[in-house]
Amino acid sequence: MEKINREEVQTLLNRYQDEKVYVHVEVTSGMYASHMDERVFNAGMFMRNVQVVFSQGAIRGGDNGEFRVGLKLDNGGWIYVLGLTHFEVNDNDEFIMHGFNYDGKLASALEISTREFFK
Repeated sequence: MEKINREEVQTLLNRYQDEKVYVHVEVTSGMYASHMDERVFNAGMFMRNVQVVFSQGAIRGGDNGEFRVGLKLDNGGWIYVLGLTHFEVNDNDEFIMHGFNYDGKLASALEISTREFFK
């Protein structure tokens, strides 16, 4: 994975616009955070292989190396993920955006594909 380049990511988002795609979204404060520091509230979210159509995709932020991506769904809803730092398009043509915390652990993920993700 490479650090997010705003223009390149925006171009990739545009490629999936108005198409039926599958998304994977994951956000975590750290799987073991509550075990390492009892004052840290462990929270997370996981959604995989949800098919959507988005009419607009936008990347914003980046001042501190962390970006946010919003997908405006054709039904008026939104998918919005914060804290993204890296991206790639893998061998399966899946557009992967991950956010890594200061310890290099996954904190957020937004993945987009025209095919279902591995189950």
